[in-house]
Amino acid sequence: MPVPALHGAGLGFRRDLLVALEERVPDCIDFFEIAPENWIGTDKHSSRRLRAFTERYPFACHGLSLSLGGLTPLDTELLGNIKIFLREHNIPLYTEHLSWCSDHGHLYDLLPIPFTEDAVKHVVNRICQAQDVLGQPIGIENASFYMQAPISEMDEATFINAVLEEADCLLHLDVNNVYVNSVNHAYDPREFLLKLPKERVVYMHMAGHYAEKPDLLIDTHSAAVIDPVWELLDFTYQHFGVFPTLLERDFNIPPLAELVPEVEQIASLQRKHAA
Repeated sequence: MPVPALHGAGLGFRRDLLVALEERVPDCIDFFEIAPENWIGTDKHSSRRLRAFTERYPFACHGLSLSLGGLTPLDTELLGNIKIFLREHNIPLYTEHLSWCSDHGHLYDLLPIPFTEDAVKHVVNRICQAQDVLGQPIGIENASFYMQAPISEMDEATFINAVLEEADCLLHLDVNNVYVNSVNHAYDPREFLLKLPKERVVYMHMAGHYAEKPDLLIDTHSAAVIDPVWELLDFTYQHFGVFPTLLERDFNIPPLAELVPEVEQIASLQRKHAA
């Protein structure tokens, strides 16, 4: 039986939550998201446990290590494995960060790309290469960053728009990243959102962050979503419409029951704007 298309409110599929999810998936969870790097080549027991979910629920894949802005050759072997993984589990959507994270080895951090014409061309070529290998469009996620690149020829929104247009790819809109960057770089998050092309949006993320200082937020995915980010999601739905939206929680993962109210809040906002 084919799995339904991605819709509604979702939750990151984490091994910490697996036992609780196997007992019962809360009604508010419409889909899950996984990082393919964490599941490709895993042991047979884990693969069977994953398939028990991918056969019943829609999933999205969100990559961690493709390094679209990197200077070393694109990892086509990884892309080939991701293509097989997507087909095996009937997963329609694959997204990656608009950042770089490797230099002759993985750096285990998502680093900003300079906002220049040369960088646009470089990233576009790599996105097009990835789309050719996968045989489908990919979504690129707006990334959080903490320091502006030394050389910039345009602002972040102009850079994102140029990449989306020239690569003809999709936008994975992370609402928390918009909020984090708006605090760290002193801009209005709503004005930033209004500069992005709504026709490219395919998917959204919500997450919590850590306040290092009043003007320095760290995108940790380790805490509950705060009220200003919920308000920004409300504004985003109002402007862009309702898209599948996932709650990310990657560290300090609490029991499933403590995450359910946040997923329910996403669903509540979706119902409000769908109506």
